[in-house]
Amino acid sequence: MVVAGTGEAETHRWNSDDISVEQLFDCKEVPTWGEQLTFRAFFVSFIVGIFLCFIVMKLNLTTGIIPSLNVSAGLLGFFLVKTWTKVLDKFGFLKKPFTRQENTVIQTCVVACSGIAFSGGFGSYILGMSKQVSAEFIEANDDLNTKDPHLGWMILFLFTVSFVGLFSVVPLRKIMILGHKLTYPSGTATAHLINSFHTPQGAKLASKQVSVLFKSLASSFIWSFFQWFYSGGSDCGFNSFPTFGLQAYKNRFYFDFSATYVGVGMLCPYLINISLLLGSIISWGILWPYISTKKGQWYDSNLEESSLLGLNGYKVFISIAMILGDGLFQFIFLLFRCSNDIYTKLHNPPKQQIHPFSDQPLYESTAMTFDDRRRTNVFLKDEIPSSILSGGYILLAISSIFTVPNIFPQLKPHHILAAYLIAPLLAFCNAYGCGLTDWSLASSYGKMAIFIFGLSVGKDYGGVLAGLAACGIMMSIVSTASDLMQDFKTGYLTLASPRSMFISQAIGTAMGCVIAPTVFWLFYKAFPLGLENSEYPAPYAKVYRGIALLGVNGISSLPKNCLSFCFGFFLFAMVINGVREMARYKKWWFCGYVPSAMGMAVPFYLGSYFTIDMCVGSVVLLVWERKDKRHAEAFAPAVAAGMICGDGMWSLPASLLAIARINPPMCMRFLSRSDNFKLEALITRQGLPN
Repeated sequence: MVVAGTGEAETHRWNSDDISVEQLFDCKEVPTWGEQLTFRAFFVSFIVGIFLCFIVMKLNLTTGIIPSLNVSAGLLGFFLVKTWTKVLDKFGFLKKPFTRQENTVIQTCVVACSGIAFSGGFGSYILGMSKQVSAEFIEANDDLNTKDPHLGWMILFLFTVSFVGLFSVVPLRKIMILGHKLTYPSGTATAHLINSFHTPQGAKLASKQVSVLFKSLASSFIWSFFQWFYSGGSDCGFNSFPTFGLQAYKNRFYFDFSATYVGVGMLCPYLINISLLLGSIISWGILWPYISTKKGQWYDSNLEESSLLGLNGYKVFISIAMILGDGLFQFIFLLFRCSNDIYTKLHNPPKQQIHPFSDQPLYESTAMTFDDRRRTNVFLKDEIPSSILSGGYILLAISSIFTVPNIFPQLKPHHILAAYLIAPLLAFCNAYGCGLTDWSLASSYGKMAIFIFGLSVGKDYGGVLAGLAACGIMMSIVSTASDLMQDFKTGYLTLASPRSMFISQAIGTAMGCVIAPTVFWLFYKAFPLGLENSEYPAPYAKVYRGIALLGVNGISSLPKNCLSFCFGFFLFAMVINGVREMARYKKWWFCGYVPSAMGMAVPFYLGSYFTIDMCVGSVVLLVWERKDKRHAEAFAPAVAAGMICGDGMWSLPASLLAIARINPPMCMRFLSRSDNFKLEALITRQGLPN
């Protein structure tokens, strides 16, 4: 999945200030770790967590492109608690003021909760297990290799595997944050955002941003509600508007008036949106029309449109090849970069050397500024006992060894044990790489697990399902590990205790293990998920199942000449990544214009409609920045978040209406001139009113 954020840009903007942040807060006492964990913080986190889970789930089940929602979480948390404290203060009941440490706890808890909606794999490996998705594949459709989602086992599985990552990297927090001084751009940007909220100027700006966010949210919600009335059938409504003509519409080139994707386009980097559009042109503008001309030669002309033995197979497997090529390159490059970074820091001249396993005095001696000294003292103050961490990891591992095989009998206890033995190493790699690049490769580690465990079990013994389940274990571990380290960086910069960070992350994860499956269950019961022409096509469900089939079958399931295309696009993705990294290293002028291979791969299966929406968002942001750059930097993220949140909020009533079998009253559909004449003639012959 593509998870795009603006952390690096925000970090650069905030780091341009040379003012000592901690001197602004020097007169305020730092609350103890217990005082940072308040009832109101977790109550607000629960409300905002539900809200963001709906948004992430909708994005998961449509395109899989999820922008950073940290700004939304921070703004909403700040606004709700500020409102809470103002009301209590007015009536004389306020006992504890709202601090930046409590704000950090809310941010951590919310992001952990909504993060389960992504790492839980509801739009990828879990839905890929279902019979509905597996029916479109020619092999491994038996009960051994399929398992339909159910609320009970999903919650149990997530509770079993989602906490392991928290215990695996906490002992390395000093090495990551103080020893190697890793940046963690999103965590740093979030910290500066929270720090700014709690200054007088920042509070005023935050209140204006919240006002803009709610206006945008209300407009987006009303627009989604209005569109619903015209969507009473397939290919009906504004989201089927043939903007560029009917022929372009057939090739999925149209603007579908989605506030969500316009907002996502405003949050994603320009390069991601251009990459998506370029991928759309290559696939739906050139490649698929060409392969369609080979119908009857390369594949059977009588096949259903959804069959993976036909054109749909090229769409799925070529996109898989690009995603695997991009993931393999990123994985190899990340290992190289991490190894090189560690080697360089270990072999610095003695005066500048920072040994990664130093004790507290060395850390303190390397903290030169007032801010660094204060932050380091707080960061080292509240230790998390290693006995709790190691004991927790062992208990969770033992629990998984007994629990997971009961949920997925295809995975044996020795498979789970092997996964938990290698998980800490992979969690460290992902957390370290995220600190350098702000890019989590959780999905890449998950795809590796699909191949390794699927092949070891074998198709005849449920290898497809075993691979997908192992993917879930690995994704959960490495994703929560990098998220926690980002939170430690945020806590370090806001003087929040590591203990409160760890506890709030654990509570947020527990919330997510219940909220995210429940939200998914609503979508699963209300809409057909994973079908090509569905409102929620969940493209990664087919991608992950396709990867699992490749792992147990090899290339036997590919249509004619599909392997050649897959190999070519696999190399294409590797070359694009190589050129981009070389251009960055050499500082060539075009380094910022090399497209993203992952971004290009996403529309290969889905089509171009959402890429056009996102490019519209980019155009809106570009015009806004040209007109007033400072105003755009301050309020564009709030407008975009409001558009996404408003449309996401409509998902709940839309799901409930669908479950209650309440359908939209009208269907707005577009026909060609000739088809319209035929329809009118048919209506006249039938004696129906026009």
